[in-house]
Amino acid sequence: AHTLHNYSTSTSEYHYEYTACNSQGSRWRVAVPHNPGLCTGLPDPIKGTKCSFSCKAGEFLDMKNQSCMPCAEGTYSLGTGIRFDEWDELPHGFDNKATNLEIDYSFSESLGNCSLSTWSLKGDYIASNTDECTATLVYAVNLKQSGTVSFEYIYQDSSIVFEFFIQNDQCQPTVEESRWMRTTEKGWETHTVELSQGNNVLFWRTTAFSVWSKTPKPVLVRNIEITGVAFTSECFPCKAGTYTAKLGSSFCQPCPANSYSSKTATSCHQCEPAMYSEPGSASCKPRPACTDKDYFYTHTACDTNGETQLMYKWAEPKICSEELPGSVELPASGVKTTCPPCNPGFFKTNTSSCEPCPYGSYSNGSGCINCTVGTEPALGFEYKWWNTLPANMETTVLSGTSFEYKGMAGWEVAGDYIYTAAGASDNDFMILTLVIPGFSSPQSVMEDSESKEIARITFVFETICSMSCELYFMVGVNSRTNTPVETWIGSKGKQSYTYIIEKNATMSFTWAFQRTAYHEPGRKYTNDVAKLYSINVTNVIEGVASYCRVCALESSGSSCTSCPHGHYIDRSTGGCYPCAANTYLKAHQPYGSQACIPCGPGTKNNPIHSLCYSDCHLSVIADGRTLEYDFSALSNSTSFLVGPSFTTKGLKYFHHFNISLCGNHGRKMATCTDNVTDMHILGKETEFSKSTSSYVCQSIIVPSDVMAYKSVVSSQPVSLADRFVGVTRETTLDNITSFPDYFPAENVGLPDVIFFYRSSDVTQTCSAGRATAIRVRCDPLKPHSGVLSVPSKCPEGTCDGCTFHFLWETVEACPLCSADDYHAIISACVGGIQRTTYVWREPKLCSGGISLPDQKVSICKSMDFWLKVGISAGTCAAILLTAMTCYFWKKNQKLEYKYSKLVMNSSAKDSELPAADSCAIMEGEDAEDDLIFTSKNSLFGKIRAFTTKVRCFVRPSLHV
Repeated sequence: AHTLHNYSTSTSEYHYEYTACNSQGSRWRVAVPHNPGLCTGLPDPIKGTKCSFSCKAGEFLDMKNQSCMPCAEGTYSLGTGIRFDEWDELPHGFDNKATNLEIDYSFSESLGNCSLSTWSLKGDYIASNTDECTATLVYAVNLKQSGTVSFEYIYQDSSIVFEFFIQNDQCQPTVEESRWMRTTEKGWETHTVELSQGNNVLFWRTTAFSVWSKTPKPVLVRNIEITGVAFTSECFPCKAGTYTAKLGSSFCQPCPANSYSSKTATSCHQCEPAMYSEPGSASCKPRPACTDKDYFYTHTACDTNGETQLMYKWAEPKICSEELPGSVELPASGVKTTCPPCNPGFFKTNTSSCEPCPYGSYSNGSGCINCTVGTEPALGFEYKWWNTLPANMETTVLSGTSFEYKGMAGWEVAGDYIYTAAGASDNDFMILTLVIPGFSSPQSVMEDSESKEIARITFVFETICSMSCELYFMVGVNSRTNTPVETWIGSKGKQSYTYIIEKNATMSFTWAFQRTAYHEPGRKYTNDVAKLYSINVTNVIEGVASYCRVCALESSGSSCTSCPHGHYIDRSTGGCYPCAANTYLKAHQPYGSQACIPCGPGTKNNPIHSLCYSDCHLSVIADGRTLEYDFSALSNSTSFLVGPSFTTKGLKYFHHFNISLCGNHGRKMATCTDNVTDMHILGKETEFSKSTSSYVCQSIIVPSDVMAYKSVVSSQPVSLADRFVGVTRETTLDNITSFPDYFPAENVGLPDVIFFYRSSDVTQTCSAGRATAIRVRCDPLKPHSGVLSVPSKCPEGTCDGCTFHFLWETVEACPLCSADDYHAIISACVGGIQRTTYVWREPKLCSGGISLPDQKVSICKSMDFWLKVGISAGTCAAILLTAMTCYFWKKNQKLEYKYSKLVMNSSAKDSELPAADSCAIMEGEDAEDDLIFTSKNSLFGKIRAFTTKVRCFVRPSLHV
């Protein structure tokens, strides 16, 4: 134990101890015998030093005379501190444990065991777990005075939550903001926290939650140092592999390479010529025989004659021996050959070195040519000839064991390409870095806050591996941590990769190649290499040009100028012409009218023609009517969780989606963040927080109740929708298909409206970038923002990892109500009043728009009135009909009489019989008055008939 209360003196019979401190902070020094039976001859107790007394670093307290003395050579002390720098076994006082997170016990049978997921001892350092278990390293210490704790750490992967905190006597943790560790920049970094007097319990806790297949890199911790513990009565010996040659040392230095030392060393010993050692070694190892894996080739710089030479070099540090049987010799240098041309934009000087062409000119690598009138140089960097390493590139090697940088080259030039040289070990990282000071994008892009592309970098690469090698491409902004953008595992054929730069800042692009993650002595996989054939960066400040591009001319026609927003350049005239309505301009290639690209359906261009967007309104003509949609209520950013899901170790997590359906005039309102390494600044804007803003984004959420944190953990933000493609009721747009069977519809009468988006993020799986289709469905039963869901067959929102599908059911997705959506109901006439009521057609599939008209009331005649009128009218009609019937019957009888008379006259002429003229109608008589209706039995008829008969009988008698 380093915190001692028992201290031995030079005698073998007793030792000195201090009594416990009293309330005044004082104590006594007493002699304690080693043998409990010895009670005589002991020194008398004397007053001891103050409880707050301590020695300086490099000194110890001599208990006999209670004074500080310097440490001897080969030993060191921290004064009031202790240091833990050996991790072959867990130091005394530490506790190393691992636990599961919150577990759904219905899955308990399939959960992995977390008991082995503790911190791993690695000799010089200790490494965290890399799974979803929680690994905790604990150390309890009692401080006699206020002090500090400091340690070195490497924290590269934000897929791990790494926190360091301290609990006091009341088990209260330290300030919340200081517990979250920040990712490291380069190599080891030191973290220091103040400690208060009394009991302190130190916690180093890690939890990984990379829910995808890639295993995150562990957190590494070493050299834990605590001050304020107590005085020390002895100095600590330097561990093997270190030494100190002076009195009063507070630390020991590591032995250099090819030397060694034992414990308590004051100097290091050189290894024998046939032996070697790495820095800080406790012993030497025999040198192996040299093989073809111990050297590499490179090209010399061009000499004054314009020639270069192929050279072979031993890999540093050289640990092999050329004198052993079977060893190979370094191949002879090749013959001199003509140097390749300079890279585009450079020219060759008289000394055969390459210099950049001045502004206003370009080159293909041979000589500079001035740009013609009406053109300007397209600035950038294009590296495709590798005779020397460009001035803005550097290379180094990061040890895969100690994670310290070595002063050696990790990449070597080889004419047509640059490749990874041999490292000191196969698990070393071969680092190549390109630094770009800034970018000079077109003015329209610089002023458009929503235009994401500032520039782009494209490189052609190849990996040749026999093991599971890894090539990392990382991007750093303003000297911040390099963030891995893409990783390639194993052999990859020659291929191209493009990364779009979205921020105008000083950028660093890093390629890191590791042959294997496992450390073994010697070099076995040197032939596993990564090659870069070309690197091309556009729009670079102070860059060079490989060609000149057409520019817009000033009115004088002699110099270039910028076109106004939304104008393209005519190649023939150099004039600026506005893009047509509903088009957006390709700002990086604004040449010709074809540079104005039509907007998708349901979208319009913004004022500067830099993008197309939806104003949340849509008109659709269907079935002879126009449907008007207003999605303004859905325009704000809306988020929802999908899950929960569980990893094999029981970590519960959710897929978190943030959706900004139509943005705000093209502004992308959905934001997803990575707060793993920046949780202490959660809710505050900072350029260091990793976040993405788009129309749709996704992140992984671990709830606060799972991680026992005050806030949720958000990780791995991904943009799913950078560009608005269009909004339509068709199921396919721009090769993006929203399959109807993903979301079966109950209302087939009103098709869904589908929003289509694309993302520029290109991955190995999604070579064309990601895409998103959001079905917006009218559902009157789901008010306000409604319900968002993903396909049941694709619980993570995507079935192929590239195209994401969502369904948004809400009343706000219904078309605006119009006159076609209601009908009138007319009531019966009651009490002389009739009512007209308007009601919505069922089912009602509209929202907002016009309102139902008010009920109409009109005066009407009741049924009784119309019944009386009907009876009266019927009676009159019956009387009229009867009179007309009688009239026409009488008329008919008269005609029959006349006809009968004519027949009788005709018959009389034929038979020569005299006709009685006395009974005929006399001249002047009214035939109508004398007509006898013999068939009538009425009184009037009988009288007329009798009178006629009398007359007929009287007249013949007179003739007689």
